[in-house]
Amino acid sequence: MNIKRVMIVGTMIVAISFGGTAWGKPAVNASPVAKWSATSVADKDDLLKALNQSSDEELYDALYDGKSLMDIAEESGGNIANVIELQVSQLTEQLDQRLASGSITHQQYAAQKAELKEIVTQSVMTSFG
Repeated sequence: MNIKRVMIVGTMIVAISFGGTAWGKPAVNASPVAKWSATSVADKDDLLKALNQSSDEELYDALYDGKSLMDIAEESGGNIANVIELQVSQLTEQLDQRLASGSITHQQYAAQKAELKEIVTQSVMTSFG
């Protein structure tokens, strides 16, 4: 797997994990990085707990500083295995919904699901600073 693909897919996974709704809001923020809003408070809380972060602003600032999710977890005493498990679970749920709606085939579902853990694992180790 080439690094460009890993970076693109990793960025997409992180964006999906955080809700991905930031792109639907007006760009009024002066910050060059779009803030996200979680689709579910429970999901956001789970991510913050796994990373041992006190707020989404703290997590946002760490990501803005170019840290990977693994860096953040290591620095704050978080559990990166829980982060990976949470993201894989959320993305599997999305794949299940896409399969059920008919937007992907069984072959596409199987191929994407087979790569999911590896891609998420690589993504949490990637910093974008």
